[in-house]
Formats: sequence, structure tokens, C-alpha cells
Amino acid sequence: MNERPDPLSPETLKADPFLHLAGKLVPGGHVLPVRVYYEDTDFSGIVYHANYLKFMERARSDHLRLIGVVQGELFGEALAEAPGFAFVVRSMDLQFLRPARIDDVLEVHTSPVEVAGASITLAQRVMRAGEVLVEGKVKVAFVAQGRARRIPDALRKAMKAAQDEAPQG
Repeated sequence: MNERPDPLSPETLKADPFLHLAGKLVPGGHVLPVRVYYEDTDFSGIVYHANYLKFMERARSDHLRLIGVVQGELFGEALAEAPGFAFVVRSMDLQFLRPARIDDVLEVHTSPVEVAGASITLAQRVMRAGEVLVEGKVKVAFVAQGRARRIPDALRKAMKAAQDEAPQG
């Protein structure tokens, strides 16, 4: 297992003060803190359900960033393997358990569950102070020219390494 530097350590923040904006890697995945702003809520001050999808999307993107997958570089490599590629959400299964409210500080936990030929399945939980508010599984497919394609090797290796670090059970 490769030791990764703590993205929130003083040394890392001094080298890159904006890195902490991407959350941090934890055993088995990634955690992204998110504050609930007025714009995230409905008229009653409760987070509008679709905004959880935005929080979860940001967490998936930042998870990739912190495991070393620079999306801009991936586009270049992937274009050589599969011109015109894109990631698409294939399926989502969400359970809304408790509401979040304006000014809450949430954590979005992301853990890889399966890395298949053309898809990645991730478990995600939105939490407040240890309480699960929303949980779900998201399957993301890799497509090019309108068809499912094998995930590029660089991304496959990075996701498999993160999956191997995930707690089993």
C-alpha cells in the first residue's frame, strides 16, 4: 500500500494551500466537507433534494483528483484510447433519511465498491455529525462515440488501489 501525504497537513497546505478544498482521502475512500448555503435550500431552509446530487458529484470528482487522476490529463490519455469519451451516470439508488438545513456542515463520504470493465460503482453517504442523511450507490459508465468502452488503464489502476484500501465487510 502506498503511503499518501495527508492533504490537510501543514506541509501539504504550505505547498498547495488550495488542496484542502478537495477534501481528504481516508482509509477506503474520500471525505468532502460541504457547508449548506441559502442557495442550496428550499423556502423552508431545508436542502432541496437535487442539491445532494451536486454535493455527491463534487465528492466523486475530488476523490479522483486526490487519488492522482488529473481529469484534464485523463481526457488526453483517454482520447488516444477512446476518442470522444465521457463519463455518464448509469444509475443511482438514493435513500433520503434525514434533512440537512441551512448552515449545516456536511461530509460526503465516497468509497469505491466495484471497478468493472466499463463502469465504476461507488457508495456515497452525506452525513452531519456522524448521522447519515442521504446514502446511495452510483454507477458511472465510461462511453465513447455513444458506446460503453473499457475504462482507461490509468483510472482503472487508481480506482482499484482505492477499492483495495476500502474496509471489507
